[in-house]
Amino acid sequence: MRIRAASVHDARRLAELRWDFRTADAPAATSHEAFLVRCEAWMRGALGPHGRWQAWVAERDGVTVGNIWLQLIEKIPNPVVEPESHAYLSNLYVVPEARGGVGQALLDAALAHCHAVHAHSVILWPTEGSRTLYARAGFAPSRGILARSEPRSP
Repeated sequence: MRIRAASVHDARRLAELRWDFRTADAPAATSHEAFLVRCEAWMRGALGPHGRWQAWVAERDGVTVGNIWLQLIEKIPNPVVEPESHAYLSNLYVVPEARGGVGQALLDAALAHCHAVHAHSVILWPTEGSRTLYARAGFAPSRGILARSEPRSP
């Protein structure tokens, strides 16, 4: 298995993984092909030279079997010694037949990047099935953040 940074050339496969991840537990609200077209375009922009996201992929025998996404959130400059960014992790997914350490390797790669860029904190919204993975990596519920969910449109 190999972990590497994703590029715009990975966008189609990353869109396929996103489809698999999100439709595993909920019915799709769009067609498969329409979603792939929309998502691939978004991912190309997100990973491109002016994009704000980074992603890592896991490859086994040349096939991308998992991914994780990260966006740095810039903080307002501080006059005190304090890191000036947060990191948001999202979309950690490994195809079922490749699970067993791959998710941990992807998470390790993303967290190493967070450490290298001195991110102040790393936030994420776990699924029920991923909570133990994140707990092993030191994640815990935070008392330092407040969140508000906006009501969904019908």
